[in-house]
Amino acid sequence: MTIDSAHRGPAAAPAVDAEAILAEIRQRRLEFEAVRHVPQDIVRKLQQLGCYRAFVPRVFGGDERSPADFCRLLERIATADASTAWVASFGVSSVYLAGLPPESFAEIYGNDPDTVFAGALFPPRPARSNGDVLTVSGRWNYCSGVMGASIVGVGVKVEGWDDGGLPRMAVLPRARVTVDRNWDTIGLLATGSHDVVLENAEISRDWTFVRGGKSNREGAIFRYPAMAIAAQVLAVVGLGAAREALDALAELALGDGSITGAPLLAKRAYVQAELARGEAALAGARGYFYDSIEDAWRTLLAGDELGRQQRIRLRLAATNAAHAGAEVTRAAYVAGGTRSIIRNHPLGRAMNDAAAVAQHAFLGLGTWESAGGALLDQPGAPGYP
Repeated sequence: MTIDSAHRGPAAAPAVDAEAILAEIRQRRLEFEAVRHVPQDIVRKLQQLGCYRAFVPRVFGGDERSPADFCRLLERIATADASTAWVASFGVSSVYLAGLPPESFAEIYGNDPDTVFAGALFPPRPARSNGDVLTVSGRWNYCSGVMGASIVGVGVKVEGWDDGGLPRMAVLPRARVTVDRNWDTIGLLATGSHDVVLENAEISRDWTFVRGGKSNREGAIFRYPAMAIAAQVLAVVGLGAAREALDALAELALGDGSITGAPLLAKRAYVQAELARGEAALAGARGYFYDSIEDAWRTLLAGDELGRQQRIRLRLAATNAAHAGAEVTRAAYVAGGTRSIIRNHPLGRAMNDAAAVAQHAFLGLGTWESAGGALLDQPGAPGYP
């Protein structure tokens, strides 16, 4: 498979001014929403920040960052724009693309450690097998970041292949995929999470892998539960949105007085209380989130396997982070009063973006049930925890 060179990152990145990039993202986010995706020049700057080579092995020019380090980078980006952080989160892709045969993985990242991948796993579409070649047609929803990607994955199911109840993903160049630009939402609008369409596409088995299955690479990050980190890099976007919301509320509260002559927001007890509750809730969710990640990472770096309780905690902490982010931003929006309802106000945007994060299938209401069932040793969905 040949990667589209138009999407490659710079061969030798100069020193990166992260604050300048974040300021530009914040300044241009209305532009991103107008076109409903993160533009290619910003994707290149995300490459410069190291988002897409974060977990790529050093042998291919990657950075081999820790999961917590990568999540903190995404959280920072999310304080500037949640949609951009969501697109950047797919720098996690090398972790589960490591389920590909080693030769295929090496072709992707040996060609470019900053390769941008976008995946649309659901609904898995039936694929016909002719030896080691699959033929598949169909439409897949929610292919976030596809407008800036050079390779795309789609979910398939092949009769007679034992994938342990987990979805299989087929990988192919972005140029072979038709993008139906139908993404139109009130939250995470600029993620460009459009549908992708294939018609009788032929894909070698060497370019497929089981999502959440066995990794074909060595190293601690490739022993980290793939489905857990996939949930974590999305959940942390909600934490970043909550940080922006609390900062926006404080700025609003200390600004101009009410047009009705009511006291300054900063002097109102309910605003003070909501700001305090929000800060405490965000700190608690962040602490649980990063503590669970760092505990698991220490275990893996020591060469040990994660215990069942650690795996459950990773998923539960991600769900908690996403829902805490949504709740904190909603409360900040309400406390902001009439000004919050102005179109494109930071409080309204943060509330809608964080709510969208918590609606994701990896983080939605059903994942509370999955976590509780796992804690009680009840059978659950394949791949959980």
